[in-house]
Amino acid sequence: MEILKTKGLKKYYGSGDTAVKALDGVDFSVENGEFVAIVGTSGSGKSTLLHMIGGLDRPTAGSVEVAGKDIFALKDDALTIFRRRKIGFIFQSYNLVPVLNVYENIVLPVELDGNQADMEYMDKIVRTLGLEGKIHNRPNQLSGGQQQRVAIARALASKPAIVLADEPTGNLDSKTSQDVIGFLKVTSDKFKQTMVMITHNEEIAQMADRIIRIEDGKIV
Repeated sequence: MEILKTKGLKKYYGSGDTAVKALDGVDFSVENGEFVAIVGTSGSGKSTLLHMIGGLDRPTAGSVEVAGKDIFALKDDALTIFRRRKIGFIFQSYNLVPVLNVYENIVLPVELDGNQADMEYMDKIVRTLGLEGKIHNRPNQLSGGQQQRVAIARALASKPAIVLADEPTGNLDSKTSQDVIGFLKVTSDKFKQTMVMITHNEEIAQMADRIIRIEDGKIV
């Protein structure tokens, strides 16, 4: 079953002869539970594509469906709520809240939505990611790899339809990068979680179920 589908997705900056075509008619889909890597060089359009899929920016043309919902048919407020409930994000820079401990960072998206965290599920995530001894620590007491594992846990916390990872190993050394991608793979398999990751690292991409290549705003 398709959990994500893009159709004729375009994002242009400027107009006329000087228009920059960041995305130029992208069609692809992702099955429920699949782990997909989107690979491309700097400027290929992969970050723009991730921002469109995540509803962080609106396209010039085309559509994005997540869990059967055309996300750009939603008004801004409704899109924000949908994004918070259905899409998990993992960023290169971790984006953890420094004054909160590990556990508080993980449950933050759930609590922002006015819900109580599923404690049994949280415990499984924390143990799967090897964070059980760190839940009372602040981010500045963790290594980069540990901080990224907290970010993965936070992305999974609301049981989203899809998790989007934006160069999740960009700030990590090669050994830690392999460990973090290993954790992404394990959580994808264990929780049947759909993952879409963008990366310029071919070795990292090989750990995904499928690789999609993008060049000059087009799937190749």
